[in-house]
Amino acid sequence: MADMTLFAGDFQAKLSHPDVIPKNLHGIEAGYHNNITYIVLTGFSNIKSKKILFFLMLFSIYCVTISGNLFIVVLVHLSKTLQSPMYLFITQLSLLDIILSTDILPNLLYIILHDGCTMSLAGCITQFFFFVHAEVSEFFLLTVMSYDRYLAICKPLHYNSIMNQTICIKSVIIIWVLSFKITLSDSASLCSLYYCGPNIIHHFFCDFEPILELSCSDTSWIHIQTNVIGFFCVVAPFILIVISYIYIVLAILKIKSLAGRWKAFTTCSSHLTVVCIFYGTIVAVYMFPTKGQLDILNKVLSLFYTVMTPLLNPIIYTFRNKDFKKAIEKIK
Repeated sequence: MADMTLFAGDFQAKLSHPDVIPKNLHGIEAGYHNNITYIVLTGFSNIKSKKILFFLMLFSIYCVTISGNLFIVVLVHLSKTLQSPMYLFITQLSLLDIILSTDILPNLLYIILHDGCTMSLAGCITQFFFFVHAEVSEFFLLTVMSYDRYLAICKPLHYNSIMNQTICIKSVIIIWVLSFKITLSDSASLCSLYYCGPNIIHHFFCDFEPILELSCSDTSWIHIQTNVIGFFCVVAPFILIVISYIYIVLAILKIKSLAGRWKAFTTCSSHLTVVCIFYGTIVAVYMFPTKGQLDILNKVLSLFYTVMTPLLNPIIYTFRNKDFKKAIEKIK
């Protein structure tokens, strides 16, 4: 009996140590609860002397972002001249920018004022869910928009028959549903892990790698899953966009007049600008991630695509678009 008691005591002592918690084949602990119940986000710890100025700047950006994107959605809905497929896709882009900004910025403003914040583990993964859903949807949406521009420039005679309203609506529904399923799968994988600490994330929002760093589970399988999803959601859409623009450039070069070439280029310049900004910052952050504590450069790049891109999108599409300008003038 004494031996059995000693064995039981040793076994319980081992279970209490994070390094020896038993895992199943997927790295998921069998029947053990997380040691972490809340997450600490440190945000920008080196801007204490200028935090009020930084807060006011980001608050202004948030107000302009929400107002600008809502304005586009309402304008396209009310204007009879903005009923083409491209403008339907632009409204969806605006809705995604609203979701992304609302998911990130209010909490970021709180972090700046209070030099950090705490949130539950479930809340952290929920923030990650809406962030990834908006980003994945935007990847797919930009791909469909590039195909729309390809049809408009390379196959103008067949444009109306191929890109009709039914196809556009179906495309939008597929994008939202597919993005939801992919994001749900990714978030469910994070929920299945065991989290033992530390509970500090040196970032201003709950991103994928910072959350994984809190886990004591074997995360090799989730990295493989994420790489597969990343290829499907990021790399494959980018390849399709590049192929579309190769055909677009070749078609533009065949136009003899300089004015015709310029007119064809302006029809896709706004979309191309958004693609370059969006993919440029995403690649800079995720293709060359910082190990351990995220440095200031990584945070600034993350700030750019989570905060600045939703702000720039409506500006790019409205200021450089004659149809938007005419629709605004009619409202006035």
